[in-house]
Amino acid sequence: MTDDLGLFRDTRAAAERHGTQRRGATHRDSSGRRRRRQARQRRRRRVVLLCALAVLGLAIAGSLLGVRKIQAWRDVPDYAGDGGPQAIVEVEDGQSLTEIGATLARQNVVASIRAFTRAADADPRVRAVQPGFYQLRERMSGSAAVARLQQSDARVGHLEIRGGEQLDNVQLPDGKTVPGLLAEISRASCAMSGEKNTCVSPEALRAAMDQTDPRALAVPNWALDPISRVESRRRLEGLLVPGNYDVRPGSSPVELLGQVTATSMARLLADGFPASAAGTGHSPYDVLVIASVIEREAITPDFRRVSRVIYNRLAAGMPLQMDSTINYPLDRQEASTSDADRARPGPYNTYLNVGLPASPIGAPSVAAIAAALNPEPGPWLYFVKCQKDGASCFSVTKEEHYAAVRDAAARGVF
Repeated sequence: MTDDLGLFRDTRAAAERHGTQRRGATHRDSSGRRRRRQARQRRRRRVVLLCALAVLGLAIAGSLLGVRKIQAWRDVPDYAGDGGPQAIVEVEDGQSLTEIGATLARQNVVASIRAFTRAADADPRVRAVQPGFYQLRERMSGSAAVARLQQSDARVGHLEIRGGEQLDNVQLPDGKTVPGLLAEISRASCAMSGEKNTCVSPEALRAAMDQTDPRALAVPNWALDPISRVESRRRLEGLLVPGNYDVRPGSSPVELLGQVTATSMARLLADGFPASAAGTGHSPYDVLVIASVIEREAITPDFRRVSRVIYNRLAAGMPLQMDSTINYPLDRQEASTSDADRARPGPYNTYLNVGLPASPIGAPSVAAIAAALNPEPGPWLYFVKCQKDGASCFSVTKEEHYAAVRDAAARGVF
């Protein structure tokens, strides 16, 4: 069928127009999608670029920080090597590493606090350093100072007083000599300060004790009167109680004795002494005398019973008859004494004299003082070492006592 009459012309034209419009719309949609895709790509590129710049910035900042830290590490003032002249440094109780470093820097042992603390951070074992005095050197590196503080021979000025020790040296039955407290204080005084040896001899300490006003030796008021009646060479006996002590090397003889006595008296005071002596019927000084005899006569489990024997004998007006008091001025230790020794008159002969010896006969421990303050109730008047571990047998009558002595001897106890 033809369109000679022109009947379909408008329809064909309309179709052509519609097709053209559809193709134009499709083209426009495609262009929009392309633009949106390109925009998204541009945004992603910007994000990637920003992230890259941020990472680069962080890397640069980290590098700069690392450089600064390295530079700060290098810039810490520090000496090199093990140091020069000898120096004595005190580490005080409770000091932090920074405070110890400040002490070292102040004495020119290290170049700076940071030199020490930096080395200490690398070796935390130094945190266990004990209070006291240490032998170091001036101009040490921080690491050398840290290492030296941990060496066993670096500690100076330290001594330990044990129960029963006395001022003078004591000779044992096997011929060995036990250093007395004066010898121990003398040893503790030894160190090097610069090129000077700080040792103070036992003889110098004894002279200071003999010739110095007891107040200057830190003797408390309650002990001043009784020690005025004691030989000057024994006036500090029993006032130096057991424990660990630190004395400052380089101190004078008077200062050394005063440091030990002051520390001892502070410990007694912390334990409630001399107030605790009230009600015993004895002065504080006499309590120390009793405690010192207990210390030398018995093992700890028997302390309170020995204390009761002493109290009972004093109350009965009987001589104490303690071999330890006979041995004391002889500066020797024996389980028993000779007839000649017991017959020799003197202020420490408790076989001839009634009452307490003139002074303590050694350092009384906390346990011995506690026993002297609070004896175990009981009727005993006698005791003798009857076991090889040092334990004693206690008796009320002389006959019981002699039987215990014979039995112990037969078993080879002494």
